[in-house]
Order: sequence, then C-alpha cells, then structure tokens
Amino acid sequence: MQGGLRAPAIDFDQKDTFDTVKVGAIVVATGYQLYSIGKQQPNDKLKGYGEYGYGTIPDVIDGLQFERLASASGPTGGKILRPSDGKEPKRIVFLQCVGSREKSKGIEYCSKICCMYVAKHTMLYRHKVHDGKAYVFYMDVRSAGKGYEEFVRRAIEEDGAIYLRGRVSKLERDGQVIKVWGTDTLSGQNMVIDADMVVLATAMRPQPGIEALAQKLSVSYDGHGFINEAHPKLRPVETNTAGIYVAGACQAPRDIPDAVAMASATASKVLGLFSNKELEREPTVAVVDEATCAGCFHCERVCAYGAVERKEIKDKKGNLLRVVAYVNKGVCQGCGTCQATCPSKRVELQGFTDDQIYASINAL
Repeated sequence: MQGGLRAPAIDFDQKDTFDTVKVGAIVVATGYQLYSIGKQQPNDKLKGYGEYGYGTIPDVIDGLQFERLASASGPTGGKILRPSDGKEPKRIVFLQCVGSREKSKGIEYCSKICCMYVAKHTMLYRHKVHDGKAYVFYMDVRSAGKGYEEFVRRAIEEDGAIYLRGRVSKLERDGQVIKVWGTDTLSGQNMVIDADMVVLATAMRPQPGIEALAQKLSVSYDGHGFINEAHPKLRPVETNTAGIYVAGACQAPRDIPDAVAMASATASKVLGLFSNKELEREPTVAVVDEATCAGCFHCERVCAYGAVERKEIKDKKGNLLRVVAYVNKGVCQGCGTCQATCPSKRVELQGFTDDQIYASINAL
C-alpha cells in the first residue's frame, strides 16, 4: 500500500500461458507434500492411518495445522484452542513418525524434520498454556544438527515435555476426551492417556507428478519419487544430466537450514556454469554420422541424459530433406547406450570406434 492506494502488483485476471524459452540451467525445487493420514487415497499406493481418526475426530490434527494455531496470524490469533469446541486443551499428545519409518504403510525413510518441530511445538504449547501437559510418543529422537540435541533437552527439562518411547495403536473419542492407547517400551507398560487434542507429525513426501517431471528432464529418481543427485558426496546438488540441479525437499526430506544451504550451493553452481566463456566436457562422447543416419531415433528413446536431439537437414533453398539424430556434446556423458542401440550402427563413441577397438584387439 502506497499513499492509501493499492499497488497493482498482482493481475488477478491473468490467464495461464505456455512460453517457450531457452535456458542454460534448470533448478528443480518442487518442494514436498505431507503424508495422507486418513484412509487410503485413490491412485495412492500408500496406506493411511484410519486408526488415528484423522478427519473423523475433530481434535486430531496434523503438525501444520498446529503450527497455524500457534501462529499469531492464525485463525485463533495465536491461542491454542480445540477445533471442536474452542476450549483450551490441558493435555496434548504428539505422535511422531506418522508415515515415516513405517514399511507397512509404504514409507521406510525418516522424514528428518519431525523430531525438531515436535519439540518446538511442545515449547510453544507450554508457553501459551502454562498449566498444560505435553506427551510425545516417539520411536527415536533423531536430533542431528548444531544445537538440535540441546533444543530437545530444553523441551524436556525446562518445558516439561514427557517423552514416551513407543507407538500408539489407536485413538478413540470418549466424550470430551480422546483416549490414546500406546506403549512405553522403556518401562514395558501399556498406557492410556486422556488427551484433549492429538497432533500427528506426518511424513514428508515428494510432490505428485514428480516422476513425470523427472522423465521430461531426463533425470533419475528413487522408488519414493525423490530426485537422485549425481553423487551423494562429491556432487550433491547436481543431477546426472548436465545443467539440471536440485534444491530442497525434492531431493530428500530437508529442514530449513539444509534447504537454504542447498539453494546457495545450487546458485553457486549455476553462477559457475554461466561465468565461463567455454565449458569443459568429457572427451568420450557419442557422434552421429548425419549423412547416413536413418532417423529411427532409437538412440533418443534410450538416452538417460537427454543428450540426443533431432536435427533438420535442409537443402540450399531451405527445403526440409530429412530429420536425423544429433548428440548434444555438452550433455552427453559417454555411456555408450546409443551406440549399442543404433540398428544401423551410425552412432560411434569417440575413443571407442570400431577401428580403435579392432586396433586394440590386434595389438593384444
């Protein structure tokens, strides 16, 4: 707002358009979605947590909803109030690893961020509800980071959060309370807690449609849908296709410091790419004999790096004669798959041509 007038920064009448632009680098930063807690969703291979009553018991919410309740800009102005009747909850149970590290539910990996934001939520709750009690059911507290373990200890020792190592079998509504049936494996006791509210720390998942995007970009992804980096230690923000980088939770579950560090690393990689007048490439790349290429494009279909393109051959008058395969040498990684696939043997790998291989055999 400037001088009492609305700045026309957003055009609400704007329509979707498709633009074709040439770029030198692509950064994949598609983020994440949360695990579906309730019943299994259509076209989703993961099993939900129907036994936790999410969607049927109004006072069972997820961590993102609790974050909004605790926020001063949230629907309750920062007050912790139950969704069912607007009363202040005196007992809250936090359940960690809802979807994470649960092979039977479809996800084996750790979502990484849940341990820390649950500890933060217990602190926020105690600071707003001074006589409240926070219980946390956990599998393991994975607080790997600078000051992370101290943060969790502060939630337990200073803010009185009660951590119980074990899983919760079910939740059920009993009048004004929610009965939480669980086990404390350290003491070996079964427990039933009468809670006013239950908060579920749900798993992080890749965005829907990430597989189709990865296939368009010719980058690899794992069984869960996270984009694979070129090398986990030496090239953590690069993909197997040159010029395509990753940042944030599209590559794996990330917290804010990790995502910021990845974004900075990716930006530096892109700047380093653009700052050079000439680019270095691998000497062993594929070359297509354009004069005899049949244009079947088997090589294009099998190339894992998207290095094979289509090139139009025209006469002097500009008339199209034929379309042949062309290898982008800046993207080619020299794997040789196109050479092995070409039925007419019109693709050769520099350094591994037939004549060179025959000469090596004869020398031996």
